[in-house]
Amino acid sequence: MTADFLLIGQGVAGSALAWTLDQRGCSVLLADDPTLPAASAVAAGIVNPLTGRKLVRTWKADELFPFLHQFYAGIEEQLGVHFFHPKTIYRPFRSLAEQKEYLAIVADPQIQPYASKATNDSLYTDYINNPFGGLEVTQSGWVDLIELSRIIKGYFIRKNQYYEGHVSVSDLKITDEGVEWKDIKIKKVIFCDGVQGRENPLFDWLPYNPVKGQILTVMVDRYPITSIVNQGVFILPIRNGLLRIGATYSWHDLDWQTTDDGRSFLESKVQAVLKTPYEIVNQQAGIRPSSKDRRPFVGMHPAHPAIGIFGGMGTKGVSLAPYLAEQFARYLLDGEELEPEANISRYVSLL
Repeated sequence: MTADFLLIGQGVAGSALAWTLDQRGCSVLLADDPTLPAASAVAAGIVNPLTGRKLVRTWKADELFPFLHQFYAGIEEQLGVHFFHPKTIYRPFRSLAEQKEYLAIVADPQIQPYASKATNDSLYTDYINNPFGGLEVTQSGWVDLIELSRIIKGYFIRKNQYYEGHVSVSDLKITDEGVEWKDIKIKKVIFCDGVQGRENPLFDWLPYNPVKGQILTVMVDRYPITSIVNQGVFILPIRNGLLRIGATYSWHDLDWQTTDDGRSFLESKVQAVLKTPYEIVNQQAGIRPSSKDRRPFVGMHPAHPAIGIFGGMGTKGVSLAPYLAEQFARYLLDGEELEPEANISRYVSLL
């Protein structure tokens, strides 16, 4: 048996790349180990073109956001499924000074495609603390990552191209012609294994900078707001009365365990925004596969051209993965150049 690609890891990166290569007519084996923790199983899946208190435009936003909307909607249409939820993000102003500052920012022509003064602040007033009004971020929304993973997994299972289990580097016989694995001859193997990439002896020279994050799931009686609210924390409506609140950021104590400090931090933040009582029903923790320079890891190993990596997406994997998957496919299949800021060749000197 032969295959064009073996992708190891089925988070948002692996799912996006597997779908992209499959749609280009490649034979793709998708492998995932369900016993390993995965950031995609915890992440809220929010796509947001403007981040931080200064409303900084996300890296390559003009390319990423039109593409991701088309990408996720295209999967939905082709498979008759639903997991992508385009929504505005409502950002209430904390003060009149912040209102003035933010309105000046959104007047910038580079920011205007992504934000404007909210047209109806009164929609939020009963539930959200917004005495100074707010602005709305557009081209945003969220991806139900658990549902996306289930859909992509099912798609490849139906094609008999899915392997559930662990694949280690020692399982791979790397040759000049490609890779052999379980009596299968594979042209290229791509690791899409998230933060586990730190332990991969082929790519442990890449400078990961993982970030732990925690989120809460809460119930709020008759919560009518459909937009995402963001002020210090995000408040994401999942379905009627069920909200996710997040997130924390920690570069220490990098484990998958929730903490009382994380819960207390999120509660202190959300109580300044959310007016109505809530009940915590779940708390989750995950480790985001971030990099030192906050740019992804995409490319082929300098000494093993049949081995590649597609990871290091950090906190923005849902936004980055579709566009970079398309670019990686063009590199692999058409010989086009990779985005220099994402190409792992920038770190070859660390070997």
